[in-house]
Amino acid sequence: SGPHAGRPRRSAPKPASPLFSLRAPISAPARWTLAALSFAIPFLAWVVLSVSGAVDSTFLPSPAAVLRAGLDMAGTGELFDDLWATTQRVLEGFGLAVLVSVPLGILMGTFTAGQAFFEPLIGLLRYLPASAFIPLLIIWLGLGEPSKIAILFIGTVFFNTLMTADVVRGVPSALLDVSYTLGARRGEVLRKIVVPHSLPGMIDAIRVNAAAAWNFVVVAELINSSAGLGYRIVRAQRFLQTDKIFAVLVVIGLAGLLIDVLLRLLRTRVGKWAA
Repeated sequence: SGPHAGRPRRSAPKPASPLFSLRAPISAPARWTLAALSFAIPFLAWVVLSVSGAVDSTFLPSPAAVLRAGLDMAGTGELFDDLWATTQRVLEGFGLAVLVSVPLGILMGTFTAGQAFFEPLIGLLRYLPASAFIPLLIIWLGLGEPSKIAILFIGTVFFNTLMTADVVRGVPSALLDVSYTLGARRGEVLRKIVVPHSLPGMIDAIRVNAAAAWNFVVVAELINSSAGLGYRIVRAQRFLQTDKIFAVLVVIGLAGLLIDVLLRLLRTRVGKWAA
């Protein structure tokens, strides 16, 4: 008898597979297998759709056609010229954004006065789409490279600033208190505690916004460009050369993946001594 009398009793739960357990570690072979499947499944779907004729080749070229188009562009040298032109713009525009946003984010994350002064304006500006500035940038900077660099800068600097500030605010107050107790000065605390502790998180923010920079560079290269991967896509679109468009998209994806892997490796190495 009692309030729970007559209720069915639950059987003991079966142990779940690590693959479906919340935050459970998985083995290295399982991790590599899942990573391979994440590429293999979409690729196989692409092959099936193109080979079966379910989608016209004008709209979805086969992987073989895309490979031929990429090799043709590489053979003429235009693909490498375009890749270098685009990479230069990303390095200059996003590099400038990092140089501005990281110190500003540290200032906002460390000093309450810095947050109170800068965050309202930056919080507003981050909602303005970078593409909306194109007419103004053409008027201010002309049709050359400065306007393209400015689009990349505007599109990434505000988000990277706020993300950096959030990382810096995550430094435990106990670390700061202990540092002051041991006689450290404000500059030493900032240099030896705040920045090293925040560095892995700041690299993660850069990694996220580097992907955004590659998105914005295609928009930037619509402004009177004569080289660049975005320019090559627009040029191929005019002649319905979808195989070239796909080839360029694959190159953009591989370039972005390489940058992401390098930043992950850097973050891992930094995290060892910053943890």
